[in-house]
Amino acid sequence: MKLSVVIPVYNERSTISELLERVRAVPVEKEIIVVDDYSTDGTREILVSEWQREDIVLRLQSRNGGKGSAVREGLKHVSGDVVVIQDADLEYDPEDYLVLLRPILAGKAKVVYGSRFLGEHKAMYFWHSVGNRLLTLTTNILYDTTLSDMETCYKMFTADIARKLDLRSPRWGFDPEITARILKMGHRIYEVPISYAGREYWEGKKITWRDAFTVLFTLVRHRFLP
Repeated sequence: MKLSVVIPVYNERSTISELLERVRAVPVEKEIIVVDDYSTDGTREILVSEWQREDIVLRLQSRNGGKGSAVREGLKHVSGDVVVIQDADLEYDPEDYLVLLRPILAGKAKVVYGSRFLGEHKAMYFWHSVGNRLLTLTTNILYDTTLSDMETCYKMFTADIARKLDLRSPRWGFDPEITARILKMGHRIYEVPISYAGREYWEGKKITWRDAFTVLFTLVRHRFLP
């Protein structure tokens, strides 16, 4: 069983090297697909000069297209049996791959999400937590499911599902779109607890309350349109 780790990257020069070290250290056969989304802070230079490795597929976007665009590019190069999305900051711990993989290896599910609300975690901003729970509740109502953390970065699924996703959202609409498409395929999502160490805005956190409107629109759109 080979794991494909897709890492969209934008302006993460302070964390990218440590993140890649952590991913490489996880004791599972894997390939690492890094997509730099036209970083301007030196991240791209670090990737090119220090991370041209045999186990890393490095793709450099010619313009900034957003997280969804970078993930789509990464999925084109997947050759493993199972895929996981990994943010380039240090909020999520790659050691949790082993927890995420268990239900898939046991044949219990083809899709597994890591829930930040089921495991140990650093306290989030209050309004981020409220927004996340409201968007997750909206997902549950629209798609008749019972997720606890729709917006989690850690979405793991088998390669056959990855090939059917046909993602279109270029930016923050990616997370709800991937969930909507998986649920509309008829798959039930298995959740496992993961650890979470959310960072502050001064540390580089990018998502804001305004992005919630994009997420909400995407959820509604994909519920009623192809």
